[in-house]
Amino acid sequence: MLYEFNLVFKIEPVKTPPFRAVPITVCALLERYANGSLTPSRAIADVLERIDAVDRPEVWTLRISASDLLARARELDVLLGTHGRAIIERMPLFGVPFAVKDNIDVAGLPTTAACEPFAYVPGSTAFAVQRLLDAGAILIGKTNLDQFATGLVGTRSPYGAVRQVEFPERVSGGSSSGSAVAVAAGCVAFSLGTDTAGSGRVPAGFNELVGLKPSLGLVSKRGVMPACRSLDTVSVFTHDVADAWHTLRQIACFDPLDSFSRKASPMGLTRGTPRLGVPDTLEFFGDKAAQDAFATTLADLSRRLAITPVPVDFAPLNDVSALLYDGPWVAERRAALGAFFDTHRDAIDPVVAKVIGRADDFTAVDAFNGQYELAALKRRADELFESIDILIVPTTPTHPLIADVQANPIELNSQLGLYTNFVNLLDLCALSVPCQRRADGLPAGITLIAPAGADHRLAVLGARIQAAFFESAVTDIQYEPLPFAEPALTLAVVGAHLRGQPLNGQLLEAGARFVEATRTTPDYQLFALAGTTPPKPGLVRTNVATGAAIAVELWALPVRLFGEFVAKIGPPLGIGTVQLADGRSVNGFICEPVALGHPDARDITAFGGWLAYLESHSTLKPIN
Repeated sequence: MLYEFNLVFKIEPVKTPPFRAVPITVCALLERYANGSLTPSRAIADVLERIDAVDRPEVWTLRISASDLLARARELDVLLGTHGRAIIERMPLFGVPFAVKDNIDVAGLPTTAACEPFAYVPGSTAFAVQRLLDAGAILIGKTNLDQFATGLVGTRSPYGAVRQVEFPERVSGGSSSGSAVAVAAGCVAFSLGTDTAGSGRVPAGFNELVGLKPSLGLVSKRGVMPACRSLDTVSVFTHDVADAWHTLRQIACFDPLDSFSRKASPMGLTRGTPRLGVPDTLEFFGDKAAQDAFATTLADLSRRLAITPVPVDFAPLNDVSALLYDGPWVAERRAALGAFFDTHRDAIDPVVAKVIGRADDFTAVDAFNGQYELAALKRRADELFESIDILIVPTTPTHPLIADVQANPIELNSQLGLYTNFVNLLDLCALSVPCQRRADGLPAGITLIAPAGADHRLAVLGARIQAAFFESAVTDIQYEPLPFAEPALTLAVVGAHLRGQPLNGQLLEAGARFVEATRTTPDYQLFALAGTTPPKPGLVRTNVATGAAIAVELWALPVRLFGEFVAKIGPPLGIGTVQLADGRSVNGFICEPVALGHPDARDITAFGGWLAYLESHSTLKPIN
């Protein structure tokens, strides 16, 4: 594979008028491929033109050659011409251009971690990246970062300080600096970063992007050069929440060869608006524009979405943050570099070397004492999340100038981690969402934080929040939970639990996933039951002479949550066996025969399903 290696060593920030990129979104690309208005070759040609026009060489450490990119695009052209829309269904990221942070392996391409003497050429591709390639995505190149993923500013790299996409005198945020700006500048539709202390969220907040930091272990770290191996996770940058969620669904997969990979046990959605909390004390380090933007965002969310968070004690979370760099966990960064840190210290960025060098101040005893302190603080954090579902914080408390960071690199960097550093230590998931801009025009946003497994909850709420500020945002992802990595059973629903109906939320609470709409065998009757709230039907098996094929929906429900779901079902309904038209037998809603004898119970079999019956009654329209 041919590639172009970036040998830029210094990029000075130049003040220019704000630049507004035309975003590339995953969903829009896929729709254009499907309707025939775009081909992968045209899309990649546009990407190459965009990269040249943007002229941000510090974003990249390496780019795939134009000839290789166009050759791959032509291969996809053939597939699209042969299979049409079907190829997009089989390859969910068909023809979508993306980039990866240069601490993530791609076979045959150097992994530098922004340190040339450290560079190596891996023989295999990172597990997550391979899944993206298998899904049809096209890798454009590898992106710059704070060296060894140590920093939240994007200035600690021999390839140059990565500048904020619109305001080049400002930091882009790090350590996933190039990955964020590549998306923000419209060079790719999405990118992968990594996140240990906020590296997937801070750059998102600074560049008006979505930054998705999954639950630890949800995405394999095999093939990722670690910063802190026990805390790292692959992260996703996109322009909107739906794109980030679509991407995560492709890479969230248990990897038995990664010792830190975990089989997902996701939480379901909450009924109605989640219980939200906000720190009882907020610090913006004198940045009134950031403070006002966050206050305005909260006011707008209250007015537009009826979201009003309650104050919660932020002190234990703040104490956890201190452990990451002021405690023994910094030694894990030292461990990741092994002997290289001692033999090549002069080749390491001085600020990075100073941060990692603090590992020498800690002993094995300190490491155990740190674990004990973290366990105590985690118990307090668990108590906090018993009173709320989601914590909402500013993504960053301020947005410094590159010149100021270069003059005061450690203190200003530390400030940026105030609302991010504690998340991975406490095994939480997080989602950064752009919201109300600051009065000076700089982007600003919020981060939603919740316990591990609540990734879908964050995405659904995050999509609603983004849509409140950006009209083009896609919000309909509530029916798209992550693929199951646990036992599940198939459940047939026939009435108030159908999509759009008032009890469908009980399925979503249980983490259920919609599978398909189908019908029963033609020997069922359906009755509108008397005196039920909300109105419900009863399904009973009879005989072909008096029955009909009744419309049902099939849902996959995690076995571990099945009992909790069934406990909410009141008489005369229950769960039994339902026969489907294609010969399958599944669990499903059935009705006690005694309820059918009520004088107000009505045989509605002729309608063929509950929704058809509702549509025939002006007073019982489907609930949308």
